[in-house]
Amino acid sequence: MTAEVIMYTTAVCPYCIRAERLLESKGVTALKKIRVDLDPEQRMTMMQKTGRRTVPQIYIGDTHVGGFDDLYALDQAGGLSPLLNG
Repeated sequence: MTAEVIMYTTAVCPYCIRAERLLESKGVTALKKIRVDLDPEQRMTMMQKTGRRTVPQIYIGDTHVGGFDDLYALDQAGGLSPLLNG
């Protein structure tokens, strides 16, 4: 069972694309994307939940991972796969 992965994103975001590719390489097939460029209310929700303005903002289950750099660092430290596998 893979944890639910949610990513706040925009249409043109190179870090979002890199994050998506990294997650796919880890076997994530169902990525829930929330487009904050299309829905200003979702951007406000994201900012309230994370305290950050930039995308991507990635959640794995209930855990706020952060942006792409945070996701990459978590993977390099060996923490991404265990989090994805619940």
